[in-house]
Amino acid sequence: MSPAQRDITMPTLRFALLFLASLIAAPALALDLKPVTVARGLQHPWGLAFLPDGRLLVTERPGRMRIVARDGSLGAPLAGLPPVDARNQGGLLDVSLHPAFATNRLVYWTYAEPGDKGNSTAVARGRLDGDRLSDVQVIFRQAPKFESTLHFGSRLVWARDGRLFVGLGERGWRKDDAQTLNNHHGKIIRIEDDGRVPSDNPYVSQPGALPEIWSIGHRNIQGAALHPVTGELWATDHGPQGGDELNRVVRGGNHGWPLITHGRNYGTGTVIGEGTERADIVPSLKHWVPVSIAPSGMAFLTSDRYPGWKGNLFIGALRGMALIRLELDGNQVKSEEKLLTLMNVRVRDVRQGPDGWLYVVTDSADAQILRLER
Repeated sequence: MSPAQRDITMPTLRFALLFLASLIAAPALALDLKPVTVARGLQHPWGLAFLPDGRLLVTERPGRMRIVARDGSLGAPLAGLPPVDARNQGGLLDVSLHPAFATNRLVYWTYAEPGDKGNSTAVARGRLDGDRLSDVQVIFRQAPKFESTLHFGSRLVWARDGRLFVGLGERGWRKDDAQTLNNHHGKIIRIEDDGRVPSDNPYVSQPGALPEIWSIGHRNIQGAALHPVTGELWATDHGPQGGDELNRVVRGGNHGWPLITHGRNYGTGTVIGEGTERADIVPSLKHWVPVSIAPSGMAFLTSDRYPGWKGNLFIGALRGMALIRLELDGNQVKSEEKLLTLMNVRVRDVRQGPDGWLYVVTDSADAQILRLER
């Protein structure tokens, strides 16, 4: 073998050996997943909640909320919803049941609310009464409103103390707002179940700060969940061109956007902000570069349905067209695996059901709810 041939052959051989090793080491459990269609025919669904009687409550971004029967049939849209600005990324978004839903029947949802000066993310609640929502109240409005169809957020997560976290986007064109305290853009807020401000929020006593704010420096939060052991809020955040993040959300913390980020400007690929780390900025637990996965809904697995996966974190990927499984060691991400990649679908939400199975919501004009069995 000539030196020139060796220069070409040896790297190729090393690559082949590494590739074979990765196949041998790859987890076999993913091959055993069995996606079962629970419901189909949904138009760009966004959020999912499990009713105590086994039915499902699902939102569709064009402005509909439906009940999915146990046999998978879709109910008619529920009456009583307020007007929704369903353009581009806006529309009817997340949905969640009050922790005491069994007695008070309260449903909470987020949506793009139209107004005189544009639109913004709002949180409403209403009482589920048959095929309608009654006593509907808007308990939070993101301020200020302005004209944009981008970055509404917005996941709802109930803390153990009964307070409600709401993840919000910075609305696309106002990224610098994420670093200031006089607006709700690019923030996570924390409110009582009726919209009041908890007295122990971090900025309650700070002049000029909106008291609902829990953390700042976010871009577009579309995934959030409570850690099952620590009770802390974890959230995913969309980066621009690369730089998607998984964060452990810190009370009163600054999570960086747009000053500190691994993302780059669209098209040009130029640097955004000051760099990728700074002492006073909460670092992400994981980031995705150079290609964004566009993270959506997320869920911690607490059941024993999937041997070896208990305690793992599952994140939907829109651009990545996959369900991402992260193996954790405390606050450290040990490994990452992409599931459902052969289905070629955008994953909008993932939830653990009362039965312990994972449920996945796809995002398309003819979308499905899937239950991942084994």
